[in-house]
Amino acid sequence: MQISQLLIFLVLFPLIAAFFLLFAGKSLERNWIVKLAALAIGAISLWLLVAGFDKGMMMFGVSGKALDLAMLAIELVIAVYLLWLGLKHKKYSVVILVVIQAALLLWFELAFGHTLVELPNNLFVDQFSIIMAMIIGIIGSLICVYALGYMETFHEHHKEIADRRGMFFFILFVFLSAMFGLVFSNNLLWVLFFWEITTLCSFLLIGYSQTAEATNNAFLALAMNMLGGVAFVVALIYLATLDPSGRLLELSTLLTSGYAVAIVPAVLICFAGLTKAAQMPFSSWLVGAMVAPTPVSALLHSSTMVKAGVYIIVRFAPVLTGTTEGLMIALVGGFTFLLTSCMAISVSNAKKVLAYSTIANLGLIVACAGVGTYNLMWVAILLIIFHAIAKSLLFLCVGTVEHRIGSRDIEDMGGLIERMPKLALMMFIGMAGMFLAPFGMIISKWAAIEAFIQAPFGLIFIIILAFGGSATLFFWSKWMGKIISVMRHQENVENSIRQDKWIVLWILTALVVIVALIFPLISSTLIEPFIMQIYGQTTRLAEANIIIMLLMLGLLMIMPFSMLFESKTPRIAPPYMAGRTTEGGMKFHGSLGMSRDLVLSNYYLRSYFGEEKLFMVGVLACWGIILIALVMIVGVVL
Repeated sequence: MQISQLLIFLVLFPLIAAFFLLFAGKSLERNWIVKLAALAIGAISLWLLVAGFDKGMMMFGVSGKALDLAMLAIELVIAVYLLWLGLKHKKYSVVILVVIQAALLLWFELAFGHTLVELPNNLFVDQFSIIMAMIIGIIGSLICVYALGYMETFHEHHKEIADRRGMFFFILFVFLSAMFGLVFSNNLLWVLFFWEITTLCSFLLIGYSQTAEATNNAFLALAMNMLGGVAFVVALIYLATLDPSGRLLELSTLLTSGYAVAIVPAVLICFAGLTKAAQMPFSSWLVGAMVAPTPVSALLHSSTMVKAGVYIIVRFAPVLTGTTEGLMIALVGGFTFLLTSCMAISVSNAKKVLAYSTIANLGLIVACAGVGTYNLMWVAILLIIFHAIAKSLLFLCVGTVEHRIGSRDIEDMGGLIERMPKLALMMFIGMAGMFLAPFGMIISKWAAIEAFIQAPFGLIFIIILAFGGSATLFFWSKWMGKIISVMRHQENVENSIRQDKWIVLWILTALVVIVALIFPLISSTLIEPFIMQIYGQTTRLAEANIIIMLLMLGLLMIMPFSMLFESKTPRIAPPYMAGRTTEGGMKFHGSLGMSRDLVLSNYYLRSYFGEEKLFMVGVLACWGIILIALVMIVGVVL
C-alpha cells in the first residue's frame, strides 16, 4: 500500500471494526473482532513507520468539499444529541455551549462556505504524526485487547450496571479512528471534526456506568472540552475572515504564515488544547474521569484525548516561540506541573495519583511547547512517548490489582510483592519509567533543565521543574515502598488473571524497557529530523551520555528481574523497632509496657498539599494567566 492508503486505512478501519462490534452478539465474536482489529491496526502503524520515517513531511490530496459538508452535518447531529442530553439531565452549561458552538459553525458555513476553495492537501504525515500514530495504534490497540478481560470481570463485580459492552467497544474503536484522523489532518475543519468526536467519545465512556457520579463527571468533561471547542471554532472564523478563500485553514500553511497571521488562531487553538489536556483550571474533568472503567482511564491518559491536547499545542509551538503569548501558555503548563505534582502527594487512591501524575506531566509538555525552542520541542515529544507507555502500563496494573484485592487504595497494596509478584514487578518498572534514571522521563527532565537555561525567563521554569520533580520523587517512591513492604506472609492471588491480560501487560512492560534502550535511535530517526525541518537546527545527546545511561539501565534491571528466579521461599526478617519488638514480630512494647500492633503507613501531608487548598490556587493563577493571553490577542486583532 502507498502511504496515503495507509493513512486512510488507519482512519477508516477502526470505524469499520467499531460497527461490527456494535452488532456482535456473543463474547466470542467480540473477542475475535477486537483482537484481529487490534493486530491489524498495530501492524499497519508499524508499516507506516517503516514506510515513512525518512520521508519528511508528505501531503496528500483528498476530495474534500463533500467531506466538509458531511462532517458539518455530523457535527450538527452530535450537537442536537448533546442538546437533548443536556436538557434531559438539566446541565444548562452544556446546553449553552452546544448552542453557541452550533450557531458559530452554521454562521461560518453561511458566511464563508461559498468562498472557500477546495484545499489541495487535506491529509499530511510527518515524523511527529508517525510517532502519534504508533502511540495510538499500538498502545491504544493493546488497551482494547486488555479491556476484553477487564470488562468481563467488571460486570461480574458490578451486576447492578447494565452490560453494554457492544457499545463500549464500539466507542473505543471510534475513538482510535478519530485520533488517527486528528493527527493526519492538514485541514483545520477536519481537525475540528475529529476533535469533537474525541470529546463525544470521552463523554460516553466516562458515563458508561450511568451512575449519578459517572453522569455528572461525564458532563463536567463535556462542558470543559466544549469550551475549548468554541475557542477552536472562533479561530477558524478568524482565519476565514483574514482569507475568505480558506487557504489559511491548511495547517501546514498557517504554521508558516508568520506571527501577525498565526498568533491569534494559535492562542485560541492552544486554549482548546489546554482544556483537552486537562491543564489547570480544567484539570478536574480528568480527575473525575477515573470513575470510568480502568481501560477508559488508560486510553484517555496514554493514547487518546489528553494526547490530542498536547499534540495540537506542540504543533503550534513554532508559532509560539519567543512570544509573550507562548510564555503565558508555558506558565499555565508550569504551574499545573508543580501544583498537581504536589497534590498527588496527598492522595492514596491509586487512580487519582495516576491522574494527577498525568496532568503534571502534560503540564511539563505544555511548558516546553509554550516556550517553543528547538531543544524544548525535542523534550516535549520524548515526554509524550515515554509517558504514553509507562502510564498505560500503570493504569492497567492498577485495574488488575483492584479486581484481585478489591481496592485501589495504595495503603491496601502493602505486600503486593508477595501477593502478586509479577504484577508488582511490572508496576515497579512502570514507576521507574516515570521518574528513575536512566528511563526516558527523567532523561527528558534533565534535558528540559538544560534547555530552559537557554530560554527566556528560563529560571522560572527551572525552579518549577526542581520543586515539581521533587514532589514527583516523593509520591512515586512512597508508593514503591508500600508495594515491597511485607508485614506477614500472604498467599499469591495472581494465578487467576486471564492470559490475554498478561500478554498485554508483558508487552507494555517490555516496551517501557525497550524504548528506554532505543530512545537514541528514536530521537535520531524521528524526532531530530522533524525538528530540523522546522527550526533548521536540532539537539542531540552526547555519545558518552548514551553509554552511561544504557549501563545504568542494565544495572537497574538486574534487581527486579532477579525476583522472578527466586527458587525458595524468601526469609522475612522482623522489623527492628528500636529493640522493642515483642515475640509476635509485628507487635512492639509501647511506652507503658503494653503490647501494640505495628502499623505501616505512608505520609500524605494533607495539611500542606491537600487537593482543595492547592486546586483553588492553581485555578485562580491559571485563569489569570489565560485571561492575560486572551487580552493580548484581542490587542493584536484591534
